[in-house]
Amino acid sequence: MGGAGPLGTGPGLVAGGGRAGPLGRGWAACCRKRALDAVARKWSGCRSAAPAVAAEACVCGLRQATEMASATAPAAAVLTLAPPLEQLRHLAEELRLLLPRVRVGEAQETTEEFNRETFWRKLNEAAMTVSREATTLTAVFSQLPLPSPQETRKFCEQVHAAIKAFIAVYYLLPKDRGITLRKLVRGATLDIVDGMAQLMEVLSITPTQSPENNDLISYNSVWVACQQMPQIPRDNKAAALLMLTKNVDFVKDAHEEMERAVEECDPYSGLLSDTENNSDNHNDEDDVLGFPSNQDLYWSEDDQELIIPCLALVRASKACLKKIRILVAENGKKDQVAQLDDIVDISDEISPSVDDLALSIYPPMCHLTVRINSAKLVSVLKKALEITKASHVTPQPEDSWIPLLINAIDHCMNRIKELTQSELEL
Repeated sequence: MGGAGPLGTGPGLVAGGGRAGPLGRGWAACCRKRALDAVARKWSGCRSAAPAVAAEACVCGLRQATEMASATAPAAAVLTLAPPLEQLRHLAEELRLLLPRVRVGEAQETTEEFNRETFWRKLNEAAMTVSREATTLTAVFSQLPLPSPQETRKFCEQVHAAIKAFIAVYYLLPKDRGITLRKLVRGATLDIVDGMAQLMEVLSITPTQSPENNDLISYNSVWVACQQMPQIPRDNKAAALLMLTKNVDFVKDAHEEMERAVEECDPYSGLLSDTENNSDNHNDEDDVLGFPSNQDLYWSEDDQELIIPCLALVRASKACLKKIRILVAENGKKDQVAQLDDIVDISDEISPSVDDLALSIYPPMCHLTVRINSAKLVSVLKKALEITKASHVTPQPEDSWIPLLINAIDHCMNRIKELTQSELEL
């Protein structure tokens, strides 16, 4: 954000959204020339006068020319400002450019000792400032007449300053406080910046809409993001528990969806009603044209047999995450940030692996794909158990639940291998 920008650090905005260019300078020069010409015409009648009078007239003329030129300069500066809605669009672009920097930005180097209470107080205050600016901007640009270009520039400067101040506070959070915690704060920061950019875009397109329309919907997303700041965990252990809870919920949802599809024995129930209603019009060419055939819509007996160990493997995944979450809640130490980060990192891989396996069981099922996705999930689960067992959250590594869970996972995988062996032999 270095260098002169469009928000008060450089010349005025031109109609194209950039800085004051030749058009603005040309207009100012023209105004000054007209002022000097007028003075010259007035002074031309004094050339026959006495030298003293002529000299005095010259001085007065130059003074008048300077004053007139100065008076026209603000008018030229006003003309170089972009229209209000264009300024909003330009601000939205500026905010969008900040998002990649926030995603990859490092914590600010500082010699001062980190004060947790001070940091969270500043972060919440900065979020509330952004929320107020969003409220003000929405109220002003949701009705006619729109603010003048000069007033719009002031509003944009205030919004930009509030966003920059909020990001600056985020950069004060050191990495040694925990990567998991920092990811949560970074995500909240991105939500606020992105929400404000969306608000600018909506207001620049439909500024006169009623509060029920898209402009206030976009504004509410900013408000909600700002209001959620106080809900962010204050330490890495709390952040780890939050992420583990989310992962448990994701796997639980995937497992319930798989079970529901199996119970109904119709994985695409309700999704192809139009196709079924028009089945009389289908012919042999439908498959060639992309219409699914009956064997693509239902499981074969071999498919249904293979689904059983797949479901058991997903249940084991859910049990694994639940047990890890309990250990972190009961035994996790706030100062052991690195180990907690490792546990969360590997646990984050479980839910996507479960999703891959769940998607691969839908017909037409490829048994080899199911086997590959199952093996990937097993690998992630075992790694998660190993990392958890070696960490401080497992005070008794010989605890019997870990070997039992590993045995259950191996049993599921062995059964999947048996049922898909014929695919490998082809």
